[in-house]
Amino acid sequence: MFVAGGNIMHLLDSSRSHFKMIPFVHEVGATIACEYFNEFNYRNKKKYRAFVLVTAGPGITNAMTGVAGSYLESRELLIIGGQVKKADLKSQKQRQNGIQEIDGASICSPITKISLRIDKPVVGLSLDKLINESSSGRKGPVFIEMPLDVQAKKIKINPSIVNLPNFSQKLIPNFDKHKKIVKSQIKKSKRPIILLGSGVNTKEILRYKSLSKKLNIPIQTTWNGITNISSENRLYFGRPNTWGQRYANIIIQQADLIIAIGTGLGLQQTGFNWKSFGKSAKIIHVNIDKNELNKPHPDKYLKIHSDGNNFLHYLLNEIDPAEVNDWIDYCADIKKNFPLIEDNKTGDEFISPFYFINQLSKVLNKKDVFIPCSSGGAFTSSMQSFEQKSNQSIITNKGLASMGYGLSGAIGCCLADQKKRVILVEGDGGFTQNLQELGTVKVNKLNLKIIIFYDNGYASIRMTQKSYFGGDYVGCDEASGLGMPDFKLLAKAYGLKYEKLKPSDVQNLSKLQKFIDKEGAAIIVVPVDPEQTYFPKITSKITKNGSMVSAPIHLMSPDVDQSKYKKYFKYI
Repeated sequence: MFVAGGNIMHLLDSSRSHFKMIPFVHEVGATIACEYFNEFNYRNKKKYRAFVLVTAGPGITNAMTGVAGSYLESRELLIIGGQVKKADLKSQKQRQNGIQEIDGASICSPITKISLRIDKPVVGLSLDKLINESSSGRKGPVFIEMPLDVQAKKIKINPSIVNLPNFSQKLIPNFDKHKKIVKSQIKKSKRPIILLGSGVNTKEILRYKSLSKKLNIPIQTTWNGITNISSENRLYFGRPNTWGQRYANIIIQQADLIIAIGTGLGLQQTGFNWKSFGKSAKIIHVNIDKNELNKPHPDKYLKIHSDGNNFLHYLLNEIDPAEVNDWIDYCADIKKNFPLIEDNKTGDEFISPFYFINQLSKVLNKKDVFIPCSSGGAFTSSMQSFEQKSNQSIITNKGLASMGYGLSGAIGCCLADQKKRVILVEGDGGFTQNLQELGTVKVNKLNLKIIIFYDNGYASIRMTQKSYFGGDYVGCDEASGLGMPDFKLLAKAYGLKYEKLKPSDVQNLSKLQKFIDKEGAAIIVVPVDPEQTYFPKITSKITKNGSMVSAPIHLMSPDVDQSKYKKYFKYI
């Protein structure tokens, strides 16, 4: 995946003889697509990986959003950037000497596992070692910067190996010393929960049904761990989060043991009021990165430095099924009485995003690839209302939560497997930030359904300005200065099919199925009320000194009535 440029001309000329080359309109699109391509293939146990070629200067700076997203989500990414020839490199005190020169290796250093400039050709084992660092241990990007004259240099068949910096990650220690403690805590627990993050890939080690048979423990997932278990599994109890499903938040807050595997337990997972997260529980945290384990929040009973897949394999093979059927029944009762779709404001001529997503999940099949964008109302409503099937691929990037991520990510998944149908859900504001890649969709004849929630701008920003600043809007819709395209004309410009749905089209599943089943790429617009509310959610209050105080994750707005509170919050 690449965007051509003069400072990578030799790399491009060589690459076209050895690789399938996919040109993109913009470097950020190419980089995000590469991230999703690799993540899709990793999750589906496919061996092929993509890499990105970008030119010097703006080529590198344009790609930074994708590099940062890959770094935060711990995903494989190899990005090779051009550089001016060595003779044109600036001195230490200069800002610039060569044309388009900028120090890409230094810029990328904080958001990559390895970032370096290569001054001599690197081949053989040294090159393999450098590239494979992206997939070893905790995955992440590798950036290689290559001056123009180094690219052009002709090498012998058996050149000498260049000595590279010692960057090999230490082996993950064995967790045998913790096994007795884990086994004991599970046996003692009356209300255990297993929280699976994206550091676990159940497709590698188990089948979905065995998860419930062997453990007999309620299972929840993070947003990025969504595909680790089907929503139909009897032990699946949702996705807790600051913007999570209400029933899932209520359940995890009543656990007396939380085993969090392959998740960083970040603030969005625990809530900003992290001291209240799992307050009645002993938290066992399993992560491949020791630095994640040593974060000061939340409080942990046991930290286990291990690969999440290895640890889950241990649970499945060495732990007896838990005897907690009363707790499972209680969780099921909570799930039944706190539905995914709550009362929200939606005008008659508009479509509820929550209802649409839930209906969409019913018409998609197990082979489909679902790409919810990465931020805003389209994203949170997807994470709250989508009911995943086993073996579906669902990929997002919530770590960076960047607007405009969805289209490029969906393209990456299309390119990874062109036999599969890919469905993207994106807000109109986010989609507009990266719509130039519609050209990539058209040229490659991708089977991509682009569903755009049209609410005239940035719904999340509008809601924030309404809630905290009395509706003094600025830069969130057309009335406050933000321009949006005519999506029907946009589809026509790129030769794509176009549909604008009506509420009745969504109520009738066969109609919705018909729109999704059409061959080829299409833009499908879903009109969403600009005044749409997005409940449930965690609310915050501004204190007198200007700081924010957030509610615990089980106390989502709007409040639960007292009769329900007494019945379903009894362990809080």
